[in-house]
Amino acid sequence: MLPSALRTALSPYLRRIGALLSGRDEKAVSQRMALIAFAIRIAGAALAFLSQIVLARLMGRFEYGVFVFVWVLMILFGNLACFGFPSAIIRFLPQYDASGNHAGIRGLNTAARLFVLAASGMLALIGALLVYAFQGTIEHYYVMPIFLGLIAVPMIALGDVLDGTARAKHWPVMALSPTFLIRPSLILLYMVAAVLAGAPRDAVTAMTAALAGAFTSVLLQYLAVTLRLRRHYPSGARAIEVNAWLAVAFPIFLVEGVGYLLTNSDVVVVGIFLNPDQTAIYFAAAKTMALVHFVSFAVRAAIGPRFAAIIAEGDRGKLAAFATEATRWAFFPALAVGLAVLAAGQFLLSLFGAAFTEGQIVMAILLAGILARALVGPAEILLTMADKQMLCVYLYATALAANIGLNVALIPHLGIEGAAIAGAAAMAIEALLLHIAVRRALGITLFALLRRPAASSATRAL
Repeated sequence: MLPSALRTALSPYLRRIGALLSGRDEKAVSQRMALIAFAIRIAGAALAFLSQIVLARLMGRFEYGVFVFVWVLMILFGNLACFGFPSAIIRFLPQYDASGNHAGIRGLNTAARLFVLAASGMLALIGALLVYAFQGTIEHYYVMPIFLGLIAVPMIALGDVLDGTARAKHWPVMALSPTFLIRPSLILLYMVAAVLAGAPRDAVTAMTAALAGAFTSVLLQYLAVTLRLRRHYPSGARAIEVNAWLAVAFPIFLVEGVGYLLTNSDVVVVGIFLNPDQTAIYFAAAKTMALVHFVSFAVRAAIGPRFAAIIAEGDRGKLAAFATEATRWAFFPALAVGLAVLAAGQFLLSLFGAAFTEGQIVMAILLAGILARALVGPAEILLTMADKQMLCVYLYATALAANIGLNVALIPHLGIEGAAIAGAAAMAIEALLLHIAVRRALGITLFALLRRPAASSATRAL
């Protein structure tokens, strides 16, 4: 039994927690999903960080640099090969569910999976043929890891589709656990087992472990999602609305594709211009600072359906209030986590190896960009759910062009610090452009430090 004074002080917070855990209204569901996603991202970030430390220690800086460069490329290809279908599922599945259109749900899930597997498999095959044709111009230590990584691309793409399906049904554990908990655990397990069995401690072994981990985690996720869907929607006719789905998926693909390139272009350019040793140091620093990113990711994973529902209601004030609240959910935890990570940066980088401590300056520069971006929270999700996907494409394309241009200009002269400056500047540009876009398109001033939601009195169709 708590003392009465303490019980009195804590009772308001306990009531809020109780309402969060048991509430059935849309806000409670969104917050609960954000909380679960946040917890998974915390565990996933810790697990990913630990696994990267073990891999770096096992392989050494050079081989680790080869592995992370190739694996980032494969994750990027897998994400792009989805062509926006995961977000299209998040958009259409709740609508079909609300209207009782089970045939549409069955058709959407089947078509999305088959399309993404076929498209990603074709892209992987084309990539393998290109690598084979031009292998003489590629550093020899990259060739075999790339071939192995390309085999994993279809599984990465299918995993993203399954993630979108689970998120659309508010199943955050099933959506996020395979990618952020199961896959890195399996990769680490397979790698350690291979080394103990006498396999070389190199990038080829690591990519083989990554390939096995990707196949195993996606297979488990496929079975779990499919069986659970069948309990909700028994077998029956399928309604195929390819034109409607592609009309939404393709603009989202452009938005997300540019976003993925924007997020990963620094590592790719560093890998192209610098040797694997420097790539390893930059990736370790960026990965360490990426512990901050899970805050905004957790918010984004939860608020998409909520934005769509409010927009359908046409309530601008309610939309402005929820958007401002979601932005604060993203920024202030990111600020606290970011400062804590930076304070412990020297120690955290030393876990990878003594030479990795050179990356602390990179961490500080990247944090500035991350916080600038967090000031506008999930602005791109808001624009996407309001059918402003093409606006996001133009904004992201501008930020991507700035990022790549700055990377190409700065890396040859400043090395990995130049890459960090380019990345931080691109994030600040992205935040500014998103802030202006939301204000002009929706009449909402989206800024985390704004105490009250602001929406213009002008009437615009949501």
